[in-house]
Amino acid sequence: MNVIVFSSHSYEKSYFEEINKSFRHNIKYLDLQLNAETAALAKGFSCVCAFVNDNLNKQTIQELSAQGVELISLRSVGFNHVDLKEAKKQKITVLHVPEYSPHAVAEHTIALLLTLNRKIHKAYNRVHEFNFSLDGLTGFDLYKKTVGIIGTGKIGMAMAEIMIGFGCQVLAFDKFPDNTNKNITYVSLNDLYQYSDIISLHIPLNKDSYHLLNNEAFAKMKKNVIILNTSRGGLIDSSALINALKKGIIKGAALDVYEEEEGYFFSDFSEKGIDDDNLARLISFPNVLVTAHQAFLTHEALTGIVTTTLQNIYDFEKGAKLINEVHCKEN
Repeated sequence: MNVIVFSSHSYEKSYFEEINKSFRHNIKYLDLQLNAETAALAKGFSCVCAFVNDNLNKQTIQELSAQGVELISLRSVGFNHVDLKEAKKQKITVLHVPEYSPHAVAEHTIALLLTLNRKIHKAYNRVHEFNFSLDGLTGFDLYKKTVGIIGTGKIGMAMAEIMIGFGCQVLAFDKFPDNTNKNITYVSLNDLYQYSDIISLHIPLNKDSYHLLNNEAFAKMKKNVIILNTSRGGLIDSSALINALKKGIIKGAALDVYEEEEGYFFSDFSEKGIDDDNLARLISFPNVLVTAHQAFLTHEALTGIVTTTLQNIYDFEKGAKLINEVHCKEN
């Protein structure tokens, strides 16, 4: 099948080239973001392969349809950036990768927590300047701390199991509790806010979860809580987070996502700087750690993402059952 890959990155091309030997799709790679302006480049391609920060809004979908695109294959779990209603109207099928390596994201979350708590990044920089002092590097034991997990899907559950291994008490909130692990206690969201020393987000972004952590939520939290978000940036109101940090309501935050990351993450702005005041402010806090949406970036995860993406395209081309199709929910 003729496939055009938008927002392609050097780290993934080798995986596509190797795994595609089994599928034999005709693939063209573009490092451009997919949006209403670039959608015309899909002319002559039956399939568009998109990533998390591509903008598949109504206008983009309409332009893709005009170019003859029949399939949007997402190489991501999330699909909140796709106008599914318009895709259905234009008779464009949307497929996604429902999972790849939940441990990749959970382990990155732990890495962020440990780095932030034990000031590993600061110690690393000091030593490179031959500064071997320990002032300002004091952290706290994770052992016996209470960790609140919001969302216990596969990633959230993997995170919970790791924290249990650290000797933590794990509280959880999910609309559909998974009671298979007896070491996890499900509580209300308010109780989770009140009792957790660490809060980690592992839920999808939708109209109900948008800005879940806002001024009201931060006000309910235990003092000196640490916030972790490796899920979706829009789960946190960035202005409210900055306010909570400035007032000392929370001890710190470690983020792999940001609500306005589109146009910034996956690109190099080291020579230009950024215009987003909230992102710049967050990065400037000594008790905030930001990585650029890299939690998925492991060999195992990339192999899973690319394999499922190419298999999805193959199944569509051959008229097979589409087990990973994303459907528009009717109101």
